[in-house]
Amino acid sequence: MAFINKIISFIVLFSGYNNSFAQANEGFVLIPKGQYSVGKKDYLLNPLRKVIVDGFYIAVYETTNKQFDAFVKATSYTTDAERNDDALVFRPGLPEFKWINDTTAYWRFPNGKNSGGIEYKMNHPVTCISYHDIMAYCKWAGVRLPTLDEWEIACRAGSETDYFFGNDAGKIGQYANIWHGKDHLLPDSSDAYMYTAPVGSFKPNPWGLYDMYGNVFEFCSGKLINSESNTIAHARGGSWWCSKNACNFFNSYDIGRVNIHASFSNQGFRVVKQIK
Repeated sequence: MAFINKIISFIVLFSGYNNSFAQANEGFVLIPKGQYSVGKKDYLLNPLRKVIVDGFYIAVYETTNKQFDAFVKATSYTTDAERNDDALVFRPGLPEFKWINDTTAYWRFPNGKNSGGIEYKMNHPVTCISYHDIMAYCKWAGVRLPTLDEWEIACRAGSETDYFFGNDAGKIGQYANIWHGKDHLLPDSSDAYMYTAPVGSFKPNPWGLYDMYGNVFEFCSGKLINSESNTIAHARGGSWWCSKNACNFFNSYDIGRVNIHASFSNQGFRVVKQIK
């Protein structure tokens, strides 16, 4: 395992796709085929275990507004939030876990039109997109989402601790854009960002992947249990909204769930390419 970890630390593939996909030259890390540890001891939703996966390439960064814009321009795609006017956004002062429906919010205006658009945030992760929207993007781009296990393997970077940097939660601010306030009643920009940050603004994990914790929840493919509803999707890693007192999902083992058509201003994704 140590040998595999050392190889991964040095193998970063910079290559484009065979179409006009805007993610060309922005980088992927090779995760070799092998056996890896995932999960957490005595954690029922994601118990400690060994899994074997085929090799894959995972994007260094979360998918950005610029990349999603290229998809929309090429396909004229309309997102769930635009069709249904049902994007959920957060504004400081709301009670904990209270989000509001802003009918003007969608990926171009992730916090609603009154809060401005993404013109100067093209290098931020795209948000206010649903799992359903992401599936359309991936089909166009010739990529896919990581599975739940693949995401965790890439995030852990060979570690078996709660975080890829150990078990000291106090270090999370070096690696993740999260909410540092004790609650959400007042704005928190103590790390320079109240909402999303440009991808790659914080330290990467040991395998060179940025924002595996915080910034936006990252959708994955797959189910926790086989009987789970097809209307449920899973996301991992926490977001800019998550704090130690609320959500606290910025770790290597927690797994969130959301409806496949729901659009939140803290949901995003990163993509995977198969080894040919």
